[in-house]
Amino acid sequence: MTTRRKFITTAGLGGAAALATPSIVKAQAPIKWRMQTYSGPPLGAHVIKPQIEAFNKAANGEMEIELYYADQLVPTNELFRSLQNGTLDAVQSDDATMASPADVADFGGYFPFSTRYSLDLPVLFQRYGLNEIWQAAYDEIENVEWLGAGAWDPLHIFTTERPIRSVKDMAGLRVFGVPTAGRFLSRYGLIPVTVPWEDVEVALQTGELDGVAWCGFTEAYEVGWADICKYALLNNVTGAWCGSYFANSESWKKVPPHLQELFRMSMDQSHYYRQVWYWGGEADLRVNGDKLELTTIPAEEWEGVVADSASFWDELASRNERAAKVVEIFKKYQTVMEKAGVPYRYS
Repeated sequence: MTTRRKFITTAGLGGAAALATPSIVKAQAPIKWRMQTYSGPPLGAHVIKPQIEAFNKAANGEMEIELYYADQLVPTNELFRSLQNGTLDAVQSDDATMASPADVADFGGYFPFSTRYSLDLPVLFQRYGLNEIWQAAYDEIENVEWLGAGAWDPLHIFTTERPIRSVKDMAGLRVFGVPTAGRFLSRYGLIPVTVPWEDVEVALQTGELDGVAWCGFTEAYEVGWADICKYALLNNVTGAWCGSYFANSESWKKVPPHLQELFRMSMDQSHYYRQVWYWGGEADLRVNGDKLELTTIPAEEWEGVVADSASFWDELASRNERAAKVVEIFKKYQTVMEKAGVPYRYS
């Protein structure tokens, strides 16, 4: 009551007038980001567009991200450098495709036989220590923030005219793919070819490419490559692609904590969406898809390829201490899953 009486007695001195006049808040211009993904528009409609649209809406005018697709602002192999120098504020890509100089880059994208299912990847990051290793690796690189990794689709090989029914059938095939897996498959005569993402379709049609070793069934159907390719190899080289989000350090610092947290939440939602979208599509399109003839390399022959990957792992592990630690984690996880048996591993 004392406070109310004091307010009433001072109202004539300007108290009430001051209350009646709303304070004027100067509107600040929203934070603007330019973000580029490794993916072209058809794939980007699933792997990132829903996330960015949701973030922009939830940011409520405080921040707006302009999304660009593969090669629209800079070539894909210049994504890292463009992020570092501030041409881009953020990037979604695997480490290898964007030419990251981090000593974990070879493990981004498709690392042969490191995973069997898409759920393996987030488990490796969250429970087996890859989060801490990636963070430490990028802490050593100036002006780039690694924000987190997630799982995409498995790696299959799709071809236009030449089916693969044996390892020897890979010899001479020119395929578009992710760098690390391409290096491994080149052991069997496969020829990795790099072209801009938007040119892949035409290159398949003209015969410049014999196929793609870049994705799984969901993606091949979504982006139109299943309309051009005739054959799909069921043996997959790994169960999940490893992709990450990155930000320019100065750009990230300018984002207030609540919007940083909002962006991370939208990343997690996007990881979840992709896992369901990819996983559901893989089985459905193998069974109900009518655009590709399915081929298989016999199990006993494919087991030799899997065994060959051990020397490839050891080759990368020998490069430095951090790479050795990553390989050690993959081996530990593989052992646990094999011992666990069904449903974690079938063989």
